[in-house]
Amino acid sequence: MVLSNSKLSHIQSPLTMSEWIYAYYVSRCVYVVAKLGIADLLKDGSQHCNTLAAATNTHSDSLYRVLRALAGIGIFAETQPRCFELTSLADSLQSNVPDSLRHEAILRGEEWYYKSWENLMYSVETGKGAFEHLYGTDLFHYYEQNAVARKSFYTDTFVSKEESARVSALYLEAYDFSSIDKLIDVGGGNGYFLAAILEAHPAMTGILFDLPKVIDEAKNSHEVISLNDRFQLVGGSFFEAVPEGGDAYLLREVVHLFDDERAIAALKRCHQAMKEQGRLLVIERVMSPEYETFTSKFSDVHLLVMCFPGRVRNKAEFQDLFESAGFKLTKIIPTKTDMCIIEGVKTVNS
Repeated sequence: MVLSNSKLSHIQSPLTMSEWIYAYYVSRCVYVVAKLGIADLLKDGSQHCNTLAAATNTHSDSLYRVLRALAGIGIFAETQPRCFELTSLADSLQSNVPDSLRHEAILRGEEWYYKSWENLMYSVETGKGAFEHLYGTDLFHYYEQNAVARKSFYTDTFVSKEESARVSALYLEAYDFSSIDKLIDVGGGNGYFLAAILEAHPAMTGILFDLPKVIDEAKNSHEVISLNDRFQLVGGSFFEAVPEGGDAYLLREVVHLFDDERAIAALKRCHQAMKEQGRLLVIERVMSPEYETFTSKFSDVHLLVMCFPGRVRNKAEFQDLFESAGFKLTKIIPTKTDMCIIEGVKTVNS
């Protein structure tokens, strides 16, 4: 999710406590209309609720009551009795628009995802992850075993092609990649970000490294095919080894998924594989007043619930991770997202 990078240590809530208590009413209604694709049905103008219900195979009066409630807070507008149209807020629930949030609303509302947050109390009482308690496995093994959940996650705006292109542009604006000849994207997923960097720097070559199943799925993407002479794909586990000989190793939103021991192990593999004076680039939220956005603290709770023992770290914690893996943290660069680019260099004789 991309948000303005406000350096705020305290957020003045725009809602009253009572409104926050009932906020999940809104979230569940948004999930329903996103799942049904209501905003897409309204893209050409106002529609009667009977028409919308027929198109979505739902009960007209019940759908009306949900849309009426959302219209009451500016999500949709009731133009005539039982007729609704899009508003500026509802626009983002369409599928194929810039900054679409439809897939994100669906993902966050699916039972297997939302139910974990219902069990937040378990995590607070035990210090363990609610998701793994409910489903007997961690989130990413769950994706491997459940095709529907996996598709929902990888369609989410966080990893979609359109959102990735937009965010990549902001990272390219924030950091100068031009001095890198060979970039290794560790845990790079679909490869969209690496492709964007290579397209911006025609002299650079890159390796996309991820689990074999992820790499197999990335092989047919247009980005990989179009950059075939400069884009190599390698499958494996970064806890065992990573491709050698890179000038820089990039880990985008990877480190937060692991405890210190496993995070250090992954960073050490990069240290062992890179050239002397190589660079480490970690893209993560940073829980420090000068860098954090208002999403950082709730993202940290989300990791407690969904991706235990992951966590959002502060500047000092990143510095400790880097030093333990043989790197010197050289700079933390804010971006126009809620992420920072954390740069480290391989220390001599480490």
